[in-house]
Amino acid sequence: MEEVNLKGGSLKLNQLNSIFETIPVEFDFIDEHDIIRWSSANRHRLFKRTADDLGKHVLEVHPGHSQKHVKQVLHDMHSGGRDSINLMIKYHDRPVNIAFYALRDEQNNYLGCVEVTQDVTNHQQSGSLWRNLKQIFHH
Repeated sequence: MEEVNLKGGSLKLNQLNSIFETIPVEFDFIDEHDIIRWSSANRHRLFKRTADDLGKHVLEVHPGHSQKHVKQVLHDMHSGGRDSINLMIKYHDRPVNIAFYALRDEQNNYLGCVEVTQDVTNHQQSGSLWRNLKQIFHH
């Protein structure tokens, strides 16, 4: 089985894929030309991505009402004016956190960005201490 060497250790390819398939967070890698090159293929995705989306410009997969904002975020990341942005939206009446993180090499050259999306319905809610205790003791 092929291994991927990473800072901090190495993982077998099937282990790495399993991580991204399992955690309830979706990741999209957008390269330095704003082209989607990779998306996590997990069962929890709110915003579905298909193999057809790979190779598309990121604006082609975002709805029209959000394109102005996505353009601004990408412009700021390309220019070095911003390294991250964290947004909260409502999607089907659920709170969703969407964050963009600029990726840079050791010389600070822009490599692209990762878009991280997570449904945060069960985060920071009233009674969270009780919910946490129930999660620990009632598996």
